[in-house]
Amino acid sequence: MNGLGNDFIIVAHFESVPDYAPQMARAMCDRHFGIGGDGLVFILPSEKADVRMRIINADGSEAEQCGNAVRCVAKYAYDHKLSFREALTVETMAGIQHVWLTIEEGKATQVKVDMGAPILRGEAIPVAVNAENVVDHPIEADGAAFAFTGVSMGNPHAVIFVEDAPRFEVEKWGPVLEKHSLFPNKANVEFVSVISPTEVEMRVWERGCGQTYACGTGACATVVAGALTGRIERRALVHLKGGDLEIEWSETDNRVYMTGPAEEVFAGRWHKA
Repeated sequence: MNGLGNDFIIVAHFESVPDYAPQMARAMCDRHFGIGGDGLVFILPSEKADVRMRIINADGSEAEQCGNAVRCVAKYAYDHKLSFREALTVETMAGIQHVWLTIEEGKATQVKVDMGAPILRGEAIPVAVNAENVVDHPIEADGAAFAFTGVSMGNPHAVIFVEDAPRFEVEKWGPVLEKHSLFPNKANVEFVSVISPTEVEMRVWERGCGQTYACGTGACATVVAGALTGRIERRALVHLKGGDLEIEWSETDNRVYMTGPAEEVFAGRWHKA
Protein backbone atom coordinates (compact mmCIF):
# COMPACT_ATOMS: atom_id res chain seq x y z
CA MET A 1 0.00 0.00 0.00
CA ASN A 2 1.04 3.62 -0.26
CA GLY A 3 0.05 7.04 0.95
CA LEU A 4 1.24 9.51 -1.70
CA GLY A 5 4.10 7.22 -2.68
CA ASN A 6 5.25 6.57 0.90
CA ASP A 7 4.94 2.81 0.49
CA PHE A 8 4.46 0.07 3.05
CA ILE A 9 4.20 -3.68 3.23
CA ILE A 10 1.08 -4.38 5.29
CA VAL A 11 0.89 -7.63 7.29
CA ALA A 12 -2.34 -8.39 9.16
CA HIS A 13 -1.90 -12.03 10.18
CA PHE A 14 0.04 -11.76 13.46
CA GLU A 15 -1.26 -11.48 17.02
CA SER A 16 1.92 -9.65 18.04
CA VAL A 17 5.12 -8.39 16.44
CA PRO A 18 7.58 -11.30 16.06
CA ASP A 19 11.11 -11.10 17.51
CA TYR A 20 12.56 -11.34 14.01
CA ALA A 21 10.61 -8.30 12.74
CA PRO A 22 13.76 -6.15 12.16
CA GLN A 23 15.33 -8.81 9.93
CA MET A 24 11.97 -9.37 8.24
CA ALA A 25 11.62 -5.64 7.50
CA ARG A 26 15.13 -5.31 6.09
CA ALA A 27 14.58 -8.30 3.80
CA MET A 28 11.05 -7.45 2.65
CA CYS A 29 11.71 -3.71 2.16
CA ASP A 30 14.76 -4.31 -0.03
CA ARG A 31 13.77 -2.98 -3.45
CA HIS A 32 16.05 -5.36 -5.35
CA PHE A 33 15.87 -8.65 -3.43
CA GLY A 34 12.56 -8.19 -1.61
CA ILE A 35 9.18 -6.57 -2.21
CA GLY A 36 10.38 -3.01 -1.67
CA GLY A 37 8.98 -0.46 0.74
CA ASP A 38 9.71 2.34 3.18
CA GLY A 39 8.54 0.18 6.05
CA LEU A 40 6.83 -2.99 7.25
CA VAL A 41 3.54 -2.34 9.05
CA PHE A 42 1.87 -4.86 11.33
CA ILE A 43 -1.89 -4.57 11.89
CA LEU A 44 -2.60 -6.25 15.23
CA PRO A 45 -5.53 -6.80 17.60
CA SER A 46 -6.07 -4.03 20.15
CA GLU A 47 -7.80 -3.91 23.51
CA LYS A 48 -8.04 -0.11 23.31
CA ALA A 49 -8.93 0.60 19.67
CA ASP A 50 -10.32 -0.99 16.51
CA VAL A 51 -6.81 -2.06 15.46
CA ARG A 52 -3.21 -1.63 16.60
CA MET A 53 -0.33 -0.58 14.35
CA ARG A 54 3.40 -1.18 14.69
CA ILE A 55 5.85 0.19 12.12
CA ILE A 56 9.29 -1.26 11.40
CA ASN A 57 11.37 0.97 9.14
CA ALA A 58 13.29 -0.35 6.15
CA ASP A 59 16.50 -0.36 8.23
CA GLY A 60 14.92 -2.49 10.98
CA SER A 61 14.37 0.34 13.49
CA GLU A 62 10.91 1.03 14.88
CA ALA A 63 8.94 4.24 14.32
CA GLU A 64 6.60 5.56 16.99
CA GLN A 65 4.24 7.09 14.47
CA CYS A 66 3.64 7.56 10.74
CA GLY A 67 0.79 9.57 9.26
CA ASN A 68 0.84 7.91 5.86
CA ALA A 69 0.92 4.46 7.45
CA VAL A 70 -2.08 5.31 9.67
CA ARG A 71 -4.11 6.18 6.57
CA CYS A 72 -3.11 2.91 4.92
CA VAL A 73 -3.96 0.91 8.05
CA ALA A 74 -7.38 2.57 8.36
CA LYS A 75 -8.17 1.88 4.71
CA TYR A 76 -7.02 -1.73 5.01
CA ALA A 77 -9.08 -2.25 8.17
CA TYR A 78 -12.26 -1.02 6.49
CA ASP A 79 -11.73 -2.54 3.03
CA HIS A 80 -10.81 -5.95 4.51
CA LYS A 81 -13.61 -5.85 7.08
CA LEU A 82 -11.47 -5.70 10.19
CA SER A 83 -13.79 -2.81 11.05
CA PHE A 84 -17.17 -1.86 9.61
CA ARG A 85 -17.10 1.71 10.91
CA GLU A 86 -16.40 4.84 8.91
CA ALA A 87 -15.03 6.46 12.07
CA LEU A 88 -12.49 4.20 13.75
CA THR A 89 -9.52 4.23 16.09
CA VAL A 90 -5.94 3.07 15.60
CA GLU A 91 -3.61 2.33 18.51
CA THR A 92 -0.01 3.43 17.88
CA MET A 93 3.08 3.75 20.04
CA ALA A 94 2.30 7.47 20.18
CA GLY A 95 -1.26 6.88 21.46
CA ILE A 96 -4.79 6.33 20.11
CA GLN A 97 -5.61 8.04 16.83
CA HIS A 98 -9.12 8.84 15.63
CA VAL A 99 -9.72 8.38 11.92
CA TRP A 100 -12.61 9.32 9.61
CA LEU A 101 -13.04 7.63 6.22
CA THR A 102 -14.58 8.81 2.96
CA ILE A 103 -16.23 5.76 1.36
CA GLU A 104 -16.84 5.39 -2.37
CA GLU A 105 -18.29 2.20 -3.86
CA GLY A 106 -17.60 0.31 -0.65
CA LYS A 107 -13.92 1.32 -0.41
CA ALA A 108 -12.12 3.97 1.64
CA THR A 109 -10.65 6.64 -0.64
CA GLN A 110 -9.80 9.60 1.62
CA VAL A 111 -8.71 9.40 5.23
CA LYS A 112 -8.81 12.18 7.83
CA VAL A 113 -6.66 11.54 10.90
CA ASP A 114 -6.53 13.28 14.26
CA MET A 115 -2.75 13.37 14.67
CA GLY A 116 -2.94 14.78 18.20
CA ALA A 117 -1.45 17.89 19.76
CA PRO A 118 2.10 18.80 18.72
CA ILE A 119 4.86 18.51 21.31
CA LEU A 120 6.98 21.66 21.29
CA ARG A 121 9.15 21.59 24.44
CA GLY A 122 12.75 20.83 23.51
CA GLU A 123 13.43 17.96 25.91
CA ALA A 124 10.13 16.26 25.05
CA ILE A 125 10.65 16.27 21.27
CA PRO A 126 13.50 15.36 22.04
CA VAL A 127 15.97 18.06 21.06
CA ALA A 128 19.08 18.96 23.07
CA VAL A 129 17.78 22.49 23.56
CA ASN A 130 16.26 23.54 26.90
CA ALA A 131 13.39 25.71 25.65
CA GLU A 132 9.59 25.65 25.68
CA ASN A 133 9.57 26.22 21.91
CA VAL A 134 12.55 25.43 19.69
CA VAL A 135 11.92 27.95 16.93
CA ASP A 136 14.39 28.80 14.13
CA HIS A 137 17.22 27.43 16.27
CA PRO A 138 20.66 27.56 14.63
CA ILE A 139 22.27 24.29 13.59
CA GLU A 140 25.55 23.67 11.75
CA ALA A 141 26.46 20.63 9.71
CA ASP A 142 29.55 20.07 7.57
CA GLY A 143 30.32 23.80 7.51
CA ALA A 144 26.80 24.87 6.50
CA ALA A 145 24.42 26.85 8.73
CA PHE A 146 20.68 26.21 8.95
CA ALA A 147 17.82 27.14 11.28
CA PHE A 148 15.33 24.51 12.40
CA THR A 149 12.07 24.43 14.31
CA GLY A 150 11.55 21.34 16.46
CA VAL A 151 8.19 19.58 16.58
CA SER A 152 7.15 16.13 17.72
CA MET A 153 4.00 14.51 16.36
CA GLY A 154 4.79 11.39 18.37
CA ASN A 155 8.12 11.26 16.53
CA PRO A 156 10.82 13.95 16.28
CA HIS A 157 10.95 16.46 13.41
CA ALA A 158 13.32 19.25 12.48
CA VAL A 159 11.66 21.64 10.03
CA ILE A 160 14.01 23.82 7.96
CA PHE A 161 12.69 26.55 5.66
CA VAL A 162 14.61 26.94 2.39
CA GLU A 163 14.25 28.97 -0.80
CA ASP A 164 13.42 26.10 -3.17
CA ALA A 165 12.50 22.76 -1.59
CA PRO A 166 12.14 20.76 -4.86
CA ARG A 167 15.73 21.68 -5.84
CA PHE A 168 17.22 21.37 -2.37
CA GLU A 169 19.97 18.74 -1.91
CA VAL A 170 17.98 16.46 0.38
CA GLU A 171 20.22 13.45 -0.21
CA LYS A 172 23.27 15.49 0.82
CA TRP A 173 21.98 17.26 3.93
CA GLY A 174 19.26 14.88 5.13
CA PRO A 175 21.51 12.11 6.51
CA VAL A 176 23.91 14.60 8.12
CA LEU A 177 21.13 16.47 9.93
CA GLU A 178 19.18 13.32 10.87
CA LYS A 179 22.07 12.14 13.05
CA HIS A 180 23.11 15.54 14.41
CA SER A 181 24.08 15.66 18.08
CA LEU A 182 21.16 18.01 18.78
CA PHE A 183 18.80 15.09 18.14
CA PRO A 184 19.37 12.33 20.74
CA ASN A 185 16.86 9.99 19.03
CA LYS A 186 17.79 11.20 15.54
CA ALA A 187 15.19 13.23 13.63
CA ASN A 188 13.04 13.35 10.54
CA VAL A 189 14.14 16.42 8.59
CA GLU A 190 11.77 18.52 6.47
CA PHE A 191 12.97 21.07 3.90
CA VAL A 192 10.16 23.52 3.17
CA SER A 193 9.58 26.49 0.87
CA VAL A 194 6.58 28.78 1.28
CA ILE A 195 4.36 29.40 -1.76
CA SER A 196 1.67 31.42 0.04
CA PRO A 197 0.25 31.75 3.57
CA THR A 198 -1.88 28.65 2.87
CA GLU A 199 0.46 26.59 0.66
CA VAL A 200 3.94 25.09 1.01
CA GLU A 201 6.26 22.71 -0.83
CA MET A 202 8.01 20.08 1.29
CA ARG A 203 10.72 17.48 0.82
CA VAL A 204 11.63 15.05 3.57
CA TRP A 205 14.47 12.89 4.81
CA GLU A 206 12.91 10.26 7.09
CA ARG A 207 14.75 8.78 10.02
CA GLY A 208 15.53 5.14 9.22
CA CYS A 209 14.27 5.38 5.61
CA GLY A 210 16.02 8.16 3.72
CA GLN A 211 14.24 10.45 1.30
CA THR A 212 10.61 9.40 0.78
CA TYR A 213 7.81 10.62 -1.45
CA ALA A 214 5.70 11.76 1.49
CA CYS A 215 5.62 11.98 5.28
CA GLY A 216 2.32 12.62 7.04
CA THR A 217 3.75 13.52 10.43
CA GLY A 218 6.31 15.68 8.61
CA ALA A 219 3.55 17.57 6.82
CA CYS A 220 1.84 18.14 10.19
CA ALA A 221 5.11 19.31 11.76
CA THR A 222 5.66 21.63 8.80
CA VAL A 223 2.35 23.45 9.25
CA VAL A 224 2.94 23.74 13.01
CA ALA A 225 6.45 25.12 12.42
CA GLY A 226 5.22 27.48 9.73
CA ALA A 227 2.50 28.84 12.00
CA LEU A 228 4.88 29.16 14.97
CA THR A 229 7.31 31.22 12.90
CA GLY A 230 4.58 33.34 11.28
CA ARG A 231 5.34 32.11 7.78
CA ILE A 232 1.96 30.47 7.09
CA GLU A 233 -1.51 30.09 8.54
CA ARG A 234 -2.66 27.18 10.72
CA ARG A 235 -4.44 25.52 7.79
CA ALA A 236 -2.44 24.82 4.65
CA LEU A 237 -2.01 22.58 1.64
CA VAL A 238 1.31 20.73 1.72
CA HIS A 239 2.75 19.65 -1.63
CA LEU A 240 4.97 16.59 -1.29
CA LYS A 241 6.91 14.64 -3.89
CA GLY A 242 4.09 12.08 -4.06
CA GLY A 243 1.07 14.40 -3.86
CA ASP A 244 -0.82 16.73 -1.53
CA LEU A 245 -1.99 16.64 2.08
CA GLU A 246 -4.42 19.02 3.75
CA ILE A 247 -3.23 19.94 7.24
CA GLU A 248 -5.01 21.95 9.94
CA TRP A 249 -3.62 22.87 13.37
CA SER A 250 -6.87 23.62 15.15
CA GLU A 251 -7.04 26.70 17.37
CA THR A 252 -10.04 25.15 19.14
CA ASP A 253 -8.44 21.99 20.54
CA ASN A 254 -4.72 22.42 19.62
CA ARG A 255 -4.80 19.15 17.65
CA VAL A 256 -3.48 18.61 14.14
CA TYR A 257 -5.76 17.08 11.51
CA MET A 258 -4.41 15.50 8.33
CA THR A 259 -6.48 14.54 5.27
CA GLY A 260 -5.18 12.56 2.31
CA PRO A 261 -5.49 9.41 0.21
CA ALA A 262 -4.34 5.82 0.71
CA GLU A 263 -4.09 3.11 -1.91
CA GLU A 264 -3.74 -0.66 -2.01
CA VAL A 265 -1.50 -1.64 -4.92
CA PHE A 266 -1.25 -5.42 -4.76
CA ALA A 267 -1.45 -8.43 -2.45
CA GLY A 268 0.74 -11.52 -2.39
CA ARG A 269 2.68 -14.10 -0.39
CA TRP A 270 6.16 -13.89 1.09
CA HIS A 271 7.96 -17.21 0.60
CA LYS A 272 11.40 -16.42 2.00
CA ALA A 273 12.32 -17.66 5.45
